[in-house]
Order: sequence, then structure tokens, then C-alpha cells
Amino acid sequence: EVQLVESGGGLVQPGESLRLSCAASGFTFSNYAMSWLRRAPGKGLEWVSWINGGGGNGGGGTDYIPYVKGRFTISRDNAKNMLYLQMNSLRPEDTAVYYCAKSKGPFYTNPEKRGQGTQVTVSS
Repeated sequence: EVQLVESGGGLVQPGESLRLSCAASGFTFSNYAMSWLRRAPGKGLEWVSWINGGGGNGGGGTDYIPYVKGRFTISRDNAKNMLYLQMNSLRPEDTAVYYCAKSKGPFYTNPEKRGQGTQVTVSS
């Protein structure tokens, strides 16, 4: 069974940093593209970033929505089955529940599975 468990959220002040983690199990992690999504209060689910599955010949490429480009960094540790999102220079607009998600193959697709989420609150 595919399981994705996010952690690392919390309450921070504007300008501070957080690192989100996602522990994956139940599938060959390296073969699949992974992504981070978020849902801000009162808004719909929004894709934030993806990273291809290098082990599945996806090449490990990454992409981000423009609003977070240069502030957020997605990475993965295939040996540990872990996905990360380093978030720097956080803004109140980044407040959301963040979800880790699995694509259907080595290249990013609409996610077929996501975790329960971790809350990130940016407030002074």
C-alpha cells in the first residue's frame, strides 16, 4: 500500500525558513515523480513543485510555480525514500496545508496519491 507521511510544518514568522519532509513507502520511490501541493485557507489545491523520478529515467528534473521559485527547493533522497521541500523567505501568503504527492510514473503527472498534509503558518 502506498503511504505518504508529511512532517515539518509549523508556525513561523515572515522571512523565516522551514523544511518539510515526506516519508514514502509501498512503492519503488526512485522510479516515480513526486510533488508538493498546497491548499491555502479558503482556496483550492495548488501545485507548488515537482521532481522527476531519476531512477525511472525521469532525470530528476524539477519545476516550481513562479511565486515560490528562488525561495523553495524540492529534493529527494532515493536511498531513504524521502522527499523534501526547503522553504526560505516565507511569506504570509505561503500559509497552507502542504501535501506530498506521487505521480503515475517517472515524469510529473497529476498526482494519483497524496498524504494527509502538514500545516504551515506564516504570521507575525
